[in-house]
Amino acid sequence: MGLSLYHYIERTWQSEDWKKSVIRQRLIEWRKSPSIVRIDKPTRLNRARALGYKAKQGFVVVRVRVRRGGLNKPRPNKGRRPKRMGVYGYSPAKGYRWIAEERAARKYPNLEVLGSYYVGEDGLYKYYEVILVDPSHPVIKNDPNLKWLQNPANRNRVFRGLTSAGKKARGLRKSRGLKGTVRHKWNRKQKEREEKKRHEASKYYRLQDYDKIPGK
Repeated sequence: MGLSLYHYIERTWQSEDWKKSVIRQRLIEWRKSPSIVRIDKPTRLNRARALGYKAKQGFVVVRVRVRRGGLNKPRPNKGRRPKRMGVYGYSPAKGYRWIAEERAARKYPNLEVLGSYYVGEDGLYKYYEVILVDPSHPVIKNDPNLKWLQNPANRNRVFRGLTSAGKKARGLRKSRGLKGTVRHKWNRKQKEREEKKRHEASKYYRLQDYDKIPGK
């Protein structure tokens, strides 16, 4: 059985020669461009297709760059020890990919974020490509796989942490081993409820049997 095109694309992106030659030259060009740039087609086609991208009307691909490193808070104007000023070593609770998605959503307010993926980084920036979809486009409305974007419950989904990057930052992707998964916890609690119900039932019947004893 032959391997697909997407397998070779992924293997090319993982090779070191590709990163040193092609990606290096691209990063030099990307740094000179604006922070949010609309592109004609995805740079990593395999990742875009895995997230639901299709080469048809209603889809927009945007490359966003996010500055790396920690952030600095405004310096307080009241008395504090330098240790307690909290100016340095301040990092956001969000990931860079989630921040890139929000910036792209603010740039295109009529579009919804479908997903994003990493494309490269240099010493100053990290670069991501964000896939945006126009939920009001007739082509998107007629697509059975994307009709869910018209639901009002999915509006501004990136700002409510409903994308993949948002769920990861909110801790919904974590599982501390197999016994720490959400499904395991639900099954364990359900088993505890059943045991408690069985225990209460047996206690109830024991009390009824106690009342039937003569002289009691």
